Amino acid sequence: MRILDIREQTFPISSPIRNAFIDFSRMNLSLVAVVTDVVREGRPVVGYGFNSNGRYGQGSMMRERFIPRVLETEPEELIDSSGENLDPAAIWSAMMRNEKPGGHGERSVAVGTIDMAVWDAVAKIAEKPLYQLLAERYGQGTPDREVFVYAAGGYYYPGQDLKALQDEMRGYLDRGYSVVKKKIGGADLDTDRRRIDAVLDVLGPGQRLAVDANGRFDRETALRYAEALSDYDLFWYEEPGDPLDFELQAAVAEVYRGPLATGENLFSMQDSRNLIRYGGMRRDRDWLQFDCALSYGLVEYLRTLEMLRENDWSPGRCVPHGGHQMSLNIAAGLGLGGNESYPDLFQPFGGFPDGVQVQDSRIVMPELPGIGFEGKSDLFTHMAGLVA
Repeated sequence: MRILDIREQTFPISSPIRNAFIDFSRMNLSLVAVVTDVVREGRPVVGYGFNSNGRYGQGSMMRERFIPRVLETEPEELIDSSGENLDPAAIWSAMMRNEKPGGHGERSVAVGTIDMAVWDAVAKIAEKPLYQLLAERYGQGTPDREVFVYAAGGYYYPGQDLKALQDEMRGYLDRGYSVVKKKIGGADLDTDRRRIDAVLDVLGPGQRLAVDANGRFDRETALRYAEALSDYDLFWYEEPGDPLDFELQAAVAEVYRGPLATGENLFSMQDSRNLIRYGGMRRDRDWLQFDCALSYGLVEYLRTLEMLRENDWSPGRCVPHGGHQMSLNIAAGLGLGGNESYPDLFQPFGGFPDGVQVQDSRIVMPELPGIGFEGKSDLFTHMAGLVA
């Protein structure tokens, strides 16, 4: 058993939208294929992965450092103790060979993307959905196939008026979502309040709105927004300030009694632990958005979950950023609180396998081997092209 090749291709996911910090007019991502010599149903097993939106493709870094290290490692060193499958932790260690501690930035995206493809291959070799494999290895044995999802949107579009924003949100509600999210911080507070009021006007009983500042605010502005947002019953107030400004996060938590959410731009267990130690996050209401595809992959994410348990945090407080099927599998297999979803944006990489429906902001995981990419036809067309 061995990895024959690891291939990367950069794909555009550009869109004329912006949040409070960046626009997506030149956004792209890396798509990776891990090709093995294991054969299932007459075909080699191939694992696939890609990085979440908001961070660019990392092809150069992968090709220069991480892919060669894996391919240069003796194959028997990358096999688990059963001798019947690949060992994701050993492959992760091979990728990180000769890397110094710290430096948790774009490197974590490159490793996390390859790691996703490795786990897809591992579950396919085991002939199981990844969520089932995770539940058996690291969870309670039985996965919870029903997963909470919310619709992320509400970006700033050129020329978008309040009616267009309302129409966008109605579209998510009509598709079965009961929790929707919109951006703030890309306009002044008065404009953002009008946008919030417009969305709340279209929500019905049991439907909730979350808002996301994408780390835009300084301390004074974050606190001013916290005061204004306290007038609403929001699902959460997300990432008010710089993701590493734990003092700012703690200051907001002191004055904003509603739920806060952050963590999507923390790229290691160590950074996540510092948030728990110093960010003033509250176990009873706040949400953690660590995204494995951006933070060294599931191998590191398992360390993060263990750190949370040691600090009396439930994995149910984790609702990862990214809107991808990898986090859906982790949520179902390891008891996370749910996952972000992009019903319309960043296609074909966002969304669910064909036929999966949302009902009351929950989906039922399909019985597909691996992560389940083969079940999303528009996405798998691109993936299959890497090994054609």
